[in-house]
Amino acid sequence: MMQGAWQAQAAQGKNVVSIKPHTLFDDVYGIVVGVLFVAMGVLLLQAAGLITGGVAGISLLVSYVSGYSVGLLFMLINLPFFLFGYLFMGARFTIKSLLGSILIMALLKLMPSGLVIGHVHPMVAALGGGTFCGMGILALARHGAGVGGTGIVTLWLQKRYGINAGRTQVAIDAVILLAALAIVSPELVGWSSLSAIAMSSMVMAWHRPGRYFGN
Repeated sequence: MMQGAWQAQAAQGKNVVSIKPHTLFDDVYGIVVGVLFVAMGVLLLQAAGLITGGVAGISLLVSYVSGYSVGLLFMLINLPFFLFGYLFMGARFTIKSLLGSILIMALLKLMPSGLVIGHVHPMVAALGGGTFCGMGILALARHGAGVGGTGIVTLWLQKRYGINAGRTQVAIDAVILLAALAIVSPELVGWSSLSAIAMSSMVMAWHRPGRYFGN
């Protein structure tokens, strides 16, 4: 009878799982792990001369043209999006995202002194880098933060209108990759497209209502 009652509740869409909000430690740990994933992904992509979607891809693209640090560009490009996040996603989300972006900028500055990638095939960089970035974005989103930039907009669209964040990100990434054709060779843009697909697929597959019970 208990099983029948549980199934009846499930059929009515009632959540029978006890949902507990994340603790402060959960959030700190999750955000730090997400930051590490994103930084590792960007380093792999940079080693192969690739780009990806989102603000990470824009930062890489601008760094190839200007010679400025990708970490610094990542932070600067994010600033107007943080204002958007503050206005539409709230101060808590924006503060978490800002701290995450500062950590990413710091890691991108420090990691090359401890990790030097001598050679990586573009396919490995595309799949690995894109997946790492996607996992990082996912970890941050699960703990109420974003990597900034287009990620804030896609998360807001999903929260406000129920539009899947991964699908929106794919559309934005397509525009970024088309712009990259003016700077990066078509072959590298092709591999970069693979990285963007790998990144967005992680978000599209796992950041869905009902798939996760945390707060």
